[in-house]
Amino acid sequence: MFETFRQAFWKALTPDLVPEQAVAQARDDSVPVEAMVLAEPVLAALGGEANLKSRQRVALTRLRVELHDASRLDQAALRKAGVPGVMALRDGVVHLLMGLDSRHAEKA
Repeated sequence: MFETFRQAFWKALTPDLVPEQAVAQARDDSVPVEAMVLAEPVLAALGGEANLKSRQRVALTRLRVELHDASRLDQAALRKAGVPGVMALRDGVVHLLMGLDSRHAEKA
């Protein structure tokens, strides 16, 4: 009973969550980030595969990418490709808000 109440309370505080099965699928960390294949428009907007220095999951909905050459980043193209949020930080680090039901990253 308490667990059900706790889950309902958490959902009320975080209305952007999706049903449990989608959350459980999104939490699957069995696939390494290096094996994650980015959709072609997203990869092109990041400056291509050769421009990727590193990538890692930061949260369920975010991907942290480090670029060799940050000037090749095309934020407008990322948004056009359907990435809802882009945060360009210093030293070529970019956070992509991908969402739980991301069409932009898939498991290889």
